[in-house]
This record gives sequence, C-alpha cells and structure tokens, in this order.
Amino acid sequence: MGKLVLYGVEPSPPVRFCKLTLNALGLQYEYKLVNLLAGENRTKEYMLKNPQHTVPMLEDDGKYIWESHAICAYLVRKYAKDDTLYPKDYFKRAVVDQRLHFESGVVFQGCIRNIALPLFYQNVTEVSRSKIDAIFEAYDFLESFLGTQTYMCGPTLTLADYSLVSSVSSLVGLAAIEEQRYPKLSSWLRRMSEMPDYHSLNGNGAQMLIDMFTDKITKIV
Repeated sequence: MGKLVLYGVEPSPPVRFCKLTLNALGLQYEYKLVNLLAGENRTKEYMLKNPQHTVPMLEDDGKYIWESHAICAYLVRKYAKDDTLYPKDYFKRAVVDQRLHFESGVVFQGCIRNIALPLFYQNVTEVSRSKIDAIFEAYDFLESFLGTQTYMCGPTLTLADYSLVSSVSSLVGLAAIEEQRYPKLSSWLRRMSEMPDYHSLNGNGAQMLIDMFTDKITKIV
C-alpha cells in the first residue's frame, strides 16, 4: 500500500467524514493541516494537486483525490475487506448514494455552507430564519429516512452515516435536535457519538465549527 496523506482542517465536516472512514477501515495515514486563512490551499504547489483548492484532499502514492464522497468511496473500494460500508448490491448502493447526495446537496451545501460563507467570508453577522428552517426541514427528512432502521441505510453502518453525522453534529448548535420531535434522529446521533474515537475524529471538530458560528452570529432575523 502506498503512503496515504489526508489534507484538511478540523472544523470541516467533509474532512471529518474522511477521518471517520479511514479509521473504520483501519488505515494508517499522515494528516496535514491546511491553513485556509493563510491561503495554504491556494499555493501553486497545492493547486497543481487540486485545482479546486479545497479540503479534504487525499494523496495516495502520488495520486490526488478531492471531494469527500469521492475520497471515501475510493478508500472503501480499494482497501475495505468487505462491502459493508459501501455495498456492491445495486439497490443497497443506490440507497447509500441517495443519502450521500442528500448530505452533500441539502445538509452541507444547503444548510452549513449557506450559513458559513456569508459569516466567514462576507462579514455578515445575522442569519435569516429561513436558513434555520432549512435545517429543520433536513432533520425532518432524516427522521423519515431512518424509519425503523438503526442506521441511515439499514441495520449496519455505511458511508452515509459517517457523511451525515459529520454535518448533522455541526448543526446542532444552530438548530437543536429535540428528542420529542426527532426521536429516531436523536437516537441515531447518540448512537454515533458512542462509537470509539468519535470525539477525536468528529465531535471535537464539530464543536469547533459550532463555536465559530456562535462567535460570528449576532442574531437570527
């Protein structure tokens, strides 16, 4: 196996998704922090590896992959001992893919990024109520996805759970998941938080992002 290097920052949900997946696969890797505020992701060297200058980025024996869902699917295909995390069965994989796309397009882009970009890059300090409502709408869907299942796609953990927990755990500071309203989602999040190494891989970084939101937001309008 070639040397694995993950480039990222702790508050980033997609980076934490990759860390959860690497840990689940038992893979050893080097972790390189990228100082986004200092522009380390926009150096000539970095952009030759990743023209989008994003994190996370995975280096595997001189090859470079970015975008967390692409990275984690690649890791499972190449290094997993079985297909539990990303099933080969067409229907089961389609369900996982749907959840992954939901996390990417709705939870991360539609909720986290939609709030974070104005706060951190445009000096906006207020968040509209509609953006908070969008978070609760995402929670509503996740509650329905779970149904009677233990995890997002059935009785076992998949990439969908790691992807979604990285984002959902980052939103609870903006929109609390009340157990009475979201009993299934609450149980799922609690179950995920009890995984070994959860806090070092995801929980601490999620709290960092929550704190960043709290420091910037003055009010909900």
